[in-house]
Amino acid sequence: MGAGEKNVEEVKRDRPWMFRTYAGHSSAKASNELYRKNLEKGQTGLSIAFDLPTQTGYDSDHVLARGEVGKVGVSISHLGDMRELLDGIPLGEMNTSMTINATAAWLLSLYIALADEQGVSRAELQGTTQNDILKEYLSRGTYVFPPDPSLRLIKDMIVYTSQEVPKWNPMNVCSYHLQEAGATPTQELAFALATAQAVLDEVKNSGEIAPEKMPTVVGRISFFVNAGVRFITEMCKMRAFVDLWDDITQNRYGVEDPKFRRFRYGVQVNSLGLTEPQPENNVYRIQLAMLAVVLSKKARARAVQLPAWNEALGLPRPWDQQWSLRLQQILAFETDLLEYGDIFDGSEEIEAKVAELIGEARAELTKIDEMGGAMKAIDYMKDSLIASNAARIEAIETGEQVLVGVNKYTETEPSPLAAGENDIFTVPEHVEMEQVAALQEWRSQRDDKAVQDALRELKSAAQEGRNIMEPSIAAAKAGVTTGEWGQILREVFGEYRAPTGMGAAHKMDEARLEQVRKRVDEVSEKLGERLTFVVGKPGLDGHSNGAEQIAVRAKDCGMEVVYDGIRLTPAQIVEQVKESGAHVVGLSILSGSHVALVRDVVQRLRNEGLGNIPVVVGGIIPQADENVLKQCGAAAIYTPKDFQLNDIMNGMIDLVERGLNDPEKQKQAAAE
Repeated sequence: MGAGEKNVEEVKRDRPWMFRTYAGHSSAKASNELYRKNLEKGQTGLSIAFDLPTQTGYDSDHVLARGEVGKVGVSISHLGDMRELLDGIPLGEMNTSMTINATAAWLLSLYIALADEQGVSRAELQGTTQNDILKEYLSRGTYVFPPDPSLRLIKDMIVYTSQEVPKWNPMNVCSYHLQEAGATPTQELAFALATAQAVLDEVKNSGEIAPEKMPTVVGRISFFVNAGVRFITEMCKMRAFVDLWDDITQNRYGVEDPKFRRFRYGVQVNSLGLTEPQPENNVYRIQLAMLAVVLSKKARARAVQLPAWNEALGLPRPWDQQWSLRLQQILAFETDLLEYGDIFDGSEEIEAKVAELIGEARAELTKIDEMGGAMKAIDYMKDSLIASNAARIEAIETGEQVLVGVNKYTETEPSPLAAGENDIFTVPEHVEMEQVAALQEWRSQRDDKAVQDALRELKSAAQEGRNIMEPSIAAAKAGVTTGEWGQILREVFGEYRAPTGMGAAHKMDEARLEQVRKRVDEVSEKLGERLTFVVGKPGLDGHSNGAEQIAVRAKDCGMEVVYDGIRLTPAQIVEQVKESGAHVVGLSILSGSHVALVRDVVQRLRNEGLGNIPVVVGGIIPQADENVLKQCGAAAIYTPKDFQLNDIMNGMIDLVERGLNDPEKQKQAAAE
């Protein structure tokens, strides 16, 4: 054996992190089959993706659920669906992560009700509910209730699980979607930690947890972070998280035991950086991003889930998810990573960068504290994210930030990975019809009196300020549906519309905007009024980052912009078009429901005599669907490959000008 070599038998390896893939689609039965296959392939924990109706508290037959059922995750409308989803998976042995926020209390209630059926002690259940509503207001968009009652629901879950489900992580502070919305490393640190402080302050001030129990409560708070391809900076960010959290838990909450001050986090590496052009390059991006969260032993993730190489194109197939899982397994089991201590300790470069990030994050935290905490600073944080994202997009447009295959080295060979009709997975339309039929069957078979009694008790608990968990578990067992649970709490708490960030101050390259502004002015003069652009987010898709940046750029170019945020019905969007006298309509849809929703909006415009107004569509749209959308009436389609926003602006101006120069369209407009 050569000098410096280690005898493999003598090496004591660290345990690897938990291997997960974020998965769930269409029906509970289909998702169950996928989970079983992934577990057989070596996955060590479940990470459940729910569809948008489930995430926002609607049943599958609600008007806003149209086109969204089973698209971005599995549809769970009641206990029967949860039963089928986890069939054959012993809950007492599984560590289950649920990416759920506004309806987290309900999905955990369904999970607990199922555990009771299986005879599994609640004290043995292990897993995590994301349950971070603040980042939903800022980025992801699956909020339902206003901030104060939302904070109360999180507090109820923390109090309940600390007593009844002690191995459960009731909240997973999620900075992942902050980075997806354009957050800098400093903003991701500060905004996530401010959220954790807001929640723990609420729990502490409620008086429902004995002071001596607070360290245990603090110790159950976990985090879910993002990691981008700039892996040195991202790794330093994770070390900064560790140090900041240790300081906050000790000095703000008096936690003395180091094990309760540990920064426990899971990670999904960056999906924002995945590219539609040359998608095979995404494999390297995913690997580099993963290194950011596993290289440093001091700041190593407890669980890792990786996106698939083709997620910028559509839903990944099982093989694509397997590829990402194998990437984790090779790093954990074939390399020597887990045989060493922290390889960055003592590095002057690393220490300097960590200190810089900590200093910047503390300054942001002080600013947020002075505003009254995270819940009071929602508008400020939203505006900050809009500005950061605008700067990121401009850097890509100008080439300052290189994206290989997108704005540099764009020459390419056809990829054999993306060849053929089945290169991505799509959810067939019949899934929604089958889910709606099954839901109606469920309602017809249950005990209506038991359901109404459970709903009355749930409403009383919400009104009286009692803990929401036991009434929710009872409602789950009685057969209450997701939409019924959501509707009761809407009646008590009301609904909420988050800020759009449209007024955010941001840096603009005036010279780059000059040509487009001149064209907007010229077309407006021909129209006899300011060119008006309605930006619509139909359905339940809350990924508003792209729509916001399009709206901001259109406003910067001199257009009159109507953008009221997410979650509008097609009828509401058409009403906006009528009221504003819009000249062009933009629909942003990233959930896979583009065909159904575009068809609906266009048909309603035609019914109102507004069929001459061009409709442009943006989102993650498979190439096979582009012709379908054009047949539905879409005038132009933009996907992630279209990163030059000024080109998109010019394209929309071209459509309006074409209408002005088209005699037939002029006659149609005059008749209307």
